Amino acid sequence: MISVNNIHFNYGKHKVLSDVSFEIKKGEFVCILGANGSGKTTLLKTILAFLKPQQGSVTLYGRDVRDIEEKELAKKIAYIPQAHTPPFPFKVKDVVLLGRTPHLNCTCRHKARDERIAGEAMDRLGISGLAEKRYTEISGGQRQMVIVARALAQQPEMLIMDEPTASLDFGNQYLVLAQVLSLAEEGMGVLMVTHNPDHAVYCADRIIAMKGGRILTVGKTRDVINEPVMRSIYNMNIKVRDVSLDRHTSATICIPLPDAADLPACNE
Repeated sequence: MISVNNIHFNYGKHKVLSDVSFEIKKGEFVCILGANGSGKTTLLKTILAFLKPQQGSVTLYGRDVRDIEEKELAKKIAYIPQAHTPPFPFKVKDVVLLGRTPHLNCTCRHKARDERIAGEAMDRLGISGLAEKRYTEISGGQRQMVIVARALAQQPEMLIMDEPTASLDFGNQYLVLAQVLSLAEEGMGVLMVTHNPDHAVYCADRIIAMKGGRILTVGKTRDVINEPVMRSIYNMNIKVRDVSLDRHTSATICIPLPDAADLPACNE
């Protein structure tokens, strides 16, 4: 579906990405995992054709993304940024309906089908109760849920997300991840950037670990979420453990262990 081929990118003399290559298949959930400053967001911007790499290319079904007309690309790929600053006080339902824009004809008028699809996206994320509220008047976490719903209304073949749960509370983080995971199971390709290894473990078919603008390793959860790789990415002692949830289910968790000197003093 998407092929990233030997991408190199610099901001002036500062090298951000070096020789980055990987592929994503339809229906695959891939997480890019790395610490702040590892080049994750810049990589997404090259994939979305927001930035032109100094070397390499990104292709969608064999076509360079920079050669694909914007409206056509929007029918294939939806993007969820880290945060969104509302420019106008639209109602929430109208913000979600903007996801249907790539599918409109020359009259640019929404039809009943577009409104139904937007409504279903809000229902799926449990935010239908916000439909009549002003987007500028809801919380940052609620706005992020609205942007996710807008992307779902777009009905893309691939979803690209840049730390989409950063502004959400614990429960809503996993609500969004669970819904996106179900989309991947239905055939949508998903590429998600995160700095949280637990999120990658929860939803990814494959994990791309990045450090210093390069791919450190790529593989299944067990190949990437281990103590040596986690220590290398985050430059600290991290324990990786399997915990039993019930008789038939277990989960892998990462536990950071700061040096004793870095911990605050406790008053007895």
